[in-house]
Amino acid sequence: MTHAVINALIRPLVEPQLPGWLETEWFTTVDELMDMAPRAEIGWFDLWDKGQMATAVAAATRLKWLNSIYAGVDHVPLALLAERGAIYTNGAGINAITIAEWVVMGMLTMAKGYDTIVAAGERGEWLLDSPGKRELFGSKALLLGYGAIGQLVDERLAAFGVEVVKVRRSGGAGVLRPDEWRARLGEFDWVILALPATPETDGMIGAAELAAMKADCVLVNVARGTVVDQDALVAALQGRRLGGAFLDVTEPEPLPADHPLWSTPNTRITMHLSGTAQSRMFQRSAARFLANLERWHRGEPLEHMVDLARGY
Repeated sequence: MTHAVINALIRPLVEPQLPGWLETEWFTTVDELMDMAPRAEIGWFDLWDKGQMATAVAAATRLKWLNSIYAGVDHVPLALLAERGAIYTNGAGINAITIAEWVVMGMLTMAKGYDTIVAAGERGEWLLDSPGKRELFGSKALLLGYGAIGQLVDERLAAFGVEVVKVRRSGGAGVLRPDEWRARLGEFDWVILALPATPETDGMIGAAELAAMKADCVLVNVARGTVVDQDALVAALQGRRLGGAFLDVTEPEPLPADHPLWSTPNTRITMHLSGTAQSRMFQRSAARFLANLERWHRGEPLEHMVDLARGY
């Protein structure tokens, strides 16, 4: 028998289909998880508090496979998992559809001044002209990150007539390598961040990168707040040296109510809601876990394994 410790929130979706060779404990509280973790060979330890989740992983000395619904891995002790020879499957792609839709929503919101229209409607004011004059058609976007989310963003923007230039390690036709995109920043109407949080991407959009962008460029971030130097972003927006920012992620989260980013001109913050703007997240994650469980039993490679050295 293989011993599994799994968050009880997913229990109704997976328990009826669990194989007989799996012995499962279900936790409903952090204390229960901390008690069960040392027995886990397979663990699904998801918690809202990422620090407590990391503590549980550290306590799981028998762990061979960690699974998670979360796409981000920056809260997990990857080096410890690697040292113990454990594998880690995450939720990369589970939320890709809704996040890609969120990017398009954000770009349209910024282009058309949609929030200004909503505010006018709430006041009962009939606007005589559109507050936003930009068209997505014919514009040019730099897409940093071409994983599951980035690929879907690319597909959707193609339908709007946006020229999308991607960045990825392998390069290719119409694709920039990681050492090429900074020199081209002045070409783009949109800069879209959809890449993982790693030491390599930490603060990659700083004062120099923001200064190199067009004065009317809009930054769209559905990656992580740490990818952007937030103080530099506030300064650029306050100085009207950047067209705007549509931010689903910030640093920290939640963003304090008195943080200057809330009142920064032409900035829209959507509170890291993009991935949860759907009703199928748990169903998709459960189906992925069950399929991987069969692969595990057959000794086959699991899908959506995290590269513990690279951090994504």
